Amino acid sequence: MGATLDIDLVTETWLPEVNGVAMTLGRLSAGLQQLGHRVNLFRPRQCARETPSHNGSFVEHLLPGMRVPMYRELHMGLPATRRFTGCWSARRPDVLYVATEGPLGWSAVRAAGRLKIPVVSGFHTNFHTYSKHYRMGWLEPLVLHYLRNLHRRTGCTLAPTRALAAQLREQGFGRVEVVQRGVDTGLFTPLRRSKALRQSWGAGPQDPVCLYVGRIAAEKNIREAVNAFLAVQARQPRARFILVGDGPLRETLAREHPGFVFCGLRHGEDLAQHYASGDLFLFPSRSETFGNVVTEAMASGLAVVAYNEAAAGEHIHHLETGVLVDTPAPTAFTDAAVALSQRPAAFRAIGNAAAQYTSRLDWSSVVARFAELLREQVEAA
Repeated sequence: MGATLDIDLVTETWLPEVNGVAMTLGRLSAGLQQLGHRVNLFRPRQCARETPSHNGSFVEHLLPGMRVPMYRELHMGLPATRRFTGCWSARRPDVLYVATEGPLGWSAVRAAGRLKIPVVSGFHTNFHTYSKHYRMGWLEPLVLHYLRNLHRRTGCTLAPTRALAAQLREQGFGRVEVVQRGVDTGLFTPLRRSKALRQSWGAGPQDPVCLYVGRIAAEKNIREAVNAFLAVQARQPRARFILVGDGPLRETLAREHPGFVFCGLRHGEDLAQHYASGDLFLFPSRSETFGNVVTEAMASGLAVVAYNEAAAGEHIHHLETGVLVDTPAPTAFTDAAVALSQRPAAFRAIGNAAAQYTSRLDWSSVVARFAELLREQVEAA
């Protein structure tokens, strides 16, 4: 395992905030501690009365922040270069992991550069592609330039898929390595399927239930999931559409489609039960760096319909463990969802195969790879 490392983690999102980045960082932090490493976490305060937690191997440092304009549920850290410089001059970590690219992340990279502390960065979110979903597409090249400048100042950038790593290298991000994502198959399992929950949705045993889990927002391409379900329902009137999550388009979609079931944010076993009680998982997002919900749905025994990108492109074998959409043609996603929904035996077999496949995606190997790359930077410094 090697000597214990002092690892400082800088992030602008953290549990209990609900997103893939916070979940992933929570897993990585816990895994590092289990390996015997010490973790210091620097993040924005999520509420005024929040107090930092700490134990023998984990210490939190809460910093000022502000809400993100388009993501009101998240906080953005404020510049803190002087604070980081003072803190790390008094207690120098072995290595720094910068997980987000906001002002807090930039401050950490600057301070670490001045003090010659090795830095690894994570590429968790395609922020540069979000602008086009909010009628600000002209910002995309500027945001990409901003991201590239930050990551090139670090010793290594970590990406969750081989395809994304190759893309970032081509775009000039410097050294990029792959650290994939695991899935908790003890939590997400077909065994949590609930007849009672399906009945509460108005679905019988043979009625196809289409599920969406994630942020209900434009950058998730949510309208394409809606259109796909409506096409499914036109052929199978008893089909149901269940949406788990929240976001700026939730109220609008609820008004437009009163028959949809909006379940809000769900956590833990409750979330796992919602997953397992569906049949098809409709996920048309094209802005993901990974998309943890894809592997969670697969582990829960659902047949996933997704574009051949990110987690789906990495882990789905077409028509074996899911359905991949390879073309951006306007009706391609809808056509794939409709075709699969009309073959109950096929989507059940695909869901079973997906659950078996995800049994090998354990978090322990992901954390070990992460720790290995951090140690490599320490030894190279």
